[in-house]
Amino acid sequence: MIVVMRSNCSDENIEHVLTFLKNQGLTGHPSVGAERTIIGVLGSVGPSGAPGGLGGINPTLGENLESLPGVESVLRVSKPYKLASREFHPEDTIVDVPTACVSEGVVHIGGNAVIMMAGPCTVETEKQLMTTAEAVRKEGAVILRGGAFKPSTSPYGFRGLGEDGLKLLAKARATFGMAVITEVMTPTDVPLVCEYADILQIGTRNMQNYMLLDAVGRTQKPVVLKRGMSATFEEWLLAAEYVLSQGNPNVILCERGIRTFEKATRNTMDISAFPLIERLSHLPIISDPSQGTGRRDLVGPMSLASIAAGTDALLIEVHPNPDEALKDGAQSLTLDQFQSLMPEAQAVARAVGRTFITG
Repeated sequence: MIVVMRSNCSDENIEHVLTFLKNQGLTGHPSVGAERTIIGVLGSVGPSGAPGGLGGINPTLGENLESLPGVESVLRVSKPYKLASREFHPEDTIVDVPTACVSEGVVHIGGNAVIMMAGPCTVETEKQLMTTAEAVRKEGAVILRGGAFKPSTSPYGFRGLGEDGLKLLAKARATFGMAVITEVMTPTDVPLVCEYADILQIGTRNMQNYMLLDAVGRTQKPVVLKRGMSATFEEWLLAAEYVLSQGNPNVILCERGIRTFEKATRNTMDISAFPLIERLSHLPIISDPSQGTGRRDLVGPMSLASIAAGTDALLIEVHPNPDEALKDGAQSLTLDQFQSLMPEAQAVARAVGRTFITG
């Protein structure tokens, strides 16, 4: 349910509505737009308008809300995800990430700008990480990606350096001024990863790990939520709802390809996700064409297509020597390939009326 306030309503009117909702066992979430304020109503509301679990105390909730001062109308929301929906939050969400390498000291994910996040899939050695970080920063990447904890389909695959990898990422951040995005895999790891990371990444296998989603939701760190490899848009947005419902508004969706019958690519990159998510949700959305295709020869074309379709950032895997990478070398760009991609990405951004922030 959404309460639409009149354009001339007062702060007292809004507070009155919030108090009324609280007394009904519901929670109101105000969203202030350019023209008017709307209040999203969270809680179990039955078909008659009565709060669920309250024995139908107020069977005319909608009518009573509409009678309050300053209220223009009351609308029902059909989406099962509320906080993530465009209906609840008409204005785009912009997620700010402190980044020393840009003049403002912060990059904004969402809106008209596009940014580059790049680095190795997995932190292997100090030399590998620092070489990659220096190269991608030189070309304009503003956020450094790198896995310290890595899930692996096989229990015998490389699973990351753990805290030692986090320390190396922190060293690279101090050296090159880039913010750090890295994956967190369990609720117990969240405090540790928060000490080192600027953005917490939830991988595809953990998209529906609800205890982990609750844990990152209790932080105020930006969270990149990757789409599950077999997830629908609704399931993906409901996963985002878990984070939002814990009080963390800084959620960034990430399209990274889905599993289909096709075997020529590791995953099938769903370019339709970008314009469709923009219609369904106010949250920013970014693209991971490395995981999305599993092939370095396709990373460049899919990066350009993602920008044209509306991505707010690219998340690219880069390695000094991909053929010797301990994990996912086949989808990692060489340093030269990344250098070639950046001017092309900036040109496409300009062509569709967007800016590309590099520093």
